[in-house]
Amino acid sequence: MNRSIVAAVGVTALVTSVPLVWLNARQEGEYRRFIAAGDAAIARDQTFEAIEAFTGALTLKPDSTIARLKRGDTYRRRGEFASAVRDLAEASALDATSPRPLELLGDARGAMGQNEQAARDYERFLELDDRAPRVVYKLGLAYYRAGNLPRAVETLQRAVSLDQRFAEAHYMLGLCLRDTEPAQAERALLRAVEVDPAFTAAREELVALYTTSNPLKALEQLEALSTLEPSRPERQVRVGLAQASLGRRDAAVLTLSRAADRHPDAAIVYAALGRVWLEVAESQGDRIALSKAIEALAPAATWPTATSSTLALYGRALYLSGDPAAAERALRRATLQCPVDPSAFAYLADAAERLGHTQAARDASASHAALVAD
Repeated sequence: MNRSIVAAVGVTALVTSVPLVWLNARQEGEYRRFIAAGDAAIARDQTFEAIEAFTGALTLKPDSTIARLKRGDTYRRRGEFASAVRDLAEASALDATSPRPLELLGDARGAMGQNEQAARDYERFLELDDRAPRVVYKLGLAYYRAGNLPRAVETLQRAVSLDQRFAEAHYMLGLCLRDTEPAQAERALLRAVEVDPAFTAAREELVALYTTSNPLKALEQLEALSTLEPSRPERQVRVGLAQASLGRRDAAVLTLSRAADRHPDAAIVYAALGRVWLEVAESQGDRIALSKAIEALAPAATWPTATSSTLALYGRALYLSGDPAAAERALRRATLQCPVDPSAFAYLADAAERLGHTQAARDASASHAALVAD
């Protein structure tokens, strides 16, 4: 009798457990299908569909760290940072031993400008894995953005010690040191461009560092930038103007003339070329250089986008050529463009005085004095 009861109970338990096992297996299959669908949507850059899929997975498994992490990262990619922080913080709470949610959480908070909180997330990551130069760099960047430069410098030095070829870390270290330790900043920025010669932001910082201390080195970096980005006319303009400031006016004219051939619709090139020719004309009393200045500046001055500086140069060239009336018209236009070039008022005062417009000349001189004082 007892054996019959035991057997009956065993059969009943078996019959009851089979549907449960089947149900769990089906649920697990659906969960995996949602995860795979979300990953596939991410690969297609379909973030909305990915969020729907990961949400489906979380419906089946609310405590799934991986689904919470994937949805949080997808929210972060979409720029929905508050939702990203919610999911990523939950993922981290579900698995306190996993560093990945902490890194993404720091990324999301940093994107929201919560740099001190981001730094804490990265610090918690590094408590779990202290040999990740990428996250050490992010921690240094968070300190920099939070205004804590001493901690930023210390952390970024640690990042480059972990990876000597981490160009971005060398660059950020240079930014942190540029105002207090220019020699160290120079070394860090030079290392950044040594590792990555196409790192334009680092070269721009070197230009800023060298502009007053070593103009020749600044010119070298400007030439490198021009070579890296030949499609940007402003790169060649900066080279030409730097050459002119060093007294290499022939080289400047050649650089800017070639730029004009490559970029015939770039007013900035013609304005720069006109500026150099005008400097030659004024310094040497060269009438040929003056005519070339007018030739370069005239088309740039007629464009609707002409700047106050361009119009001021054109007006000055016209004045020196012996046409004060045309100069006055151009210079009045220059004083109406914002931002206004203060020299436009000084040149206008000369032209107005030549024409006998005494009050206009006084007003222009007063405006120039006020702008220069300001």
